[in-house]
Amino acid sequence: MDRKYICDKKRIVIKIGTSTITHDETGGLDLVKLEKLVRITTDLRNQGKEVVIVSSGAINVGRKAMGIKERPKERAMRQACAAIGQSRLIMVYQKLFGEYNQVTAQALLTKYTMINDISRKNAQNTFNQLLEMGVIPIVNENDTVSTDELEYGNFGDNDTLSSIVAALIGADLLILLSDIDGLYTDDPNVNPDAKFIEVVDEIDEKLESMGKGVNSDVGTGGMATKISAAKIANDSGCDMIIANGEDVSVIHKIMQGEKYGTIFKAHRLNGFHLIDYIKTEQYQ
Repeated sequence: MDRKYICDKKRIVIKIGTSTITHDETGGLDLVKLEKLVRITTDLRNQGKEVVIVSSGAINVGRKAMGIKERPKERAMRQACAAIGQSRLIMVYQKLFGEYNQVTAQALLTKYTMINDISRKNAQNTFNQLLEMGVIPIVNENDTVSTDELEYGNFGDNDTLSSIVAALIGADLLILLSDIDGLYTDDPNVNPDAKFIEVVDEIDEKLESMGKGVNSDVGTGGMATKISAAKIANDSGCDMIIANGEDVSVIHKIMQGEKYGTIFKAHRLNGFHLIDYIKTEQYQ
C-alpha cells in the first residue's frame, strides 16, 4: 500500500513509550534520543504541521531520581515517583525544545477530565488554542491523583490516552512509538514463524487475539492496549501507526510516506462520540 498520503497529514499526535526514552540498563533518560525527538518534532512544526506529544516515563524518571531499582508496586509510591519524575521530565523537554526556540506546554489529564462534559470541552479548546499558537503540548496522565478517582478509574496506559487525545483534537495521524516493530500474527519473541502485518483495514476479534502476550518490562501498554487505542483513533477518523522507537528518526521516515510499522486505517464511524469510548468498561 502506498503511504505517500501520510505526507499531507497536518495534525499529528506522537506517543513516546517509556522504553523509547530511557536506557534499558539503568532506567535513566536517553538524552540522545530525546534530543533527536525534539529536533524532529520541531522540524514538523517548521513545516507547518501541528504536533502533540504524549510522553510516558514520569514514574521511571522519579524512581531513578530516588534510587529505587524496580518499578514500585505500591500505589502511593508510584504516585510519589510520578510527581518527582513529571517535573524532571518536563524540565528536560523544555530545555531541549528551547534550544530550537520551540515553545512547549504541559498538559496533565485524568479520566475525570474527559468524562466531564465541561472540562472535556475546556481541554479541547485549550489544545486547539495551543496548536493555533504554534505550541507543542506535552501530555501525560496525572498519575499523582488519577488513581484516587475510584469512581472513574484511570486510562491505564498512554496508548489509550494518546488515542483519546487524538480523537479529542481531531488529529489526522497517531504514531505510537514503543519497543515493537508493529503487529504480528503471533508474539515474535516466542514464535519465529510470526508474520508481520503491514496494514490493518478493520479490527476484528481475530486481530485482537494477535495482540496477546506482547509486553514490555518498563511500560504498562502491551499490543492489546495498542489495538484498543487503534479502535478509538480509527473510529474518530484518525490513522494510527505502531512503530519501533529504538530509532526515533522513524517519525521522519513515516512522515515521508515510507513503510515503517503497522498502519491501522481510519474509517470514521457515523455518530462517533468520544465519551462513549471513555465510559466503556474496557477502559475503566
